[in-house]
Amino acid sequence: MASVDMYKMDGSKAGTIELNDEIFNIEPHDDVVHQAVVLYLANQRQGTQSAKTRAEVRGGGAKPRPQKGTGRSRQGTTRAPQWTGGGVVFAPKPRDYSFKLNKKVKRLAMKSALSSKLRAGKILVVDELKMSEVKTKEMAKVLGNLKAVKPLIIMGENSNKEVLSARNIPGAKTSGINTINVYDILKHDNLVITKEAVEKIQEVYA
Repeated sequence: MASVDMYKMDGSKAGTIELNDEIFNIEPHDDVVHQAVVLYLANQRQGTQSAKTRAEVRGGGAKPRPQKGTGRSRQGTTRAPQWTGGGVVFAPKPRDYSFKLNKKVKRLAMKSALSSKLRAGKILVVDELKMSEVKTKEMAKVLGNLKAVKPLIIMGENSNKEVLSARNIPGAKTSGINTINVYDILKHDNLVITKEAVEKIQEVYA
């Protein structure tokens, strides 16, 4: 198993922790990771964009000019796409952009993302992350002690104070075990993971 240093909130070492090689030390599958990122972004789209086609815009019932004799091009309606106020060609309509991936593919993508972060030395394990009160300055100090840049903070349960303390820190984001995703892992530079979160991740993805 891969062994990494574990830190305290003040930045000092608190020992080491072993990470399951089947989760944190596999050969990353770039294609599967790409699919997971596309899935996440597609599922975030509202799909509410809409424009009117020539059949839906108002007016245009009368022929704008005679078919022949004017020397100009023939026109049947002022609501054709080439006219000002006309309809849109292939107008966008509300649609659902979401799609699904198999569970095995999702799990492999998550393992690949975590493994790539470990190989890059971007995973910081903390023995615990407990705040006595909601204090952004204190959370920023903890992240400074850990030298965490643009971090994704993954915590276990009962972490409301920590979430509120980190929400106003630029570049930082918090996540629980059930809400982590490949996109956020790749987007953020460092992963700050509590010991409790590491244990739960290894239980879920083992």
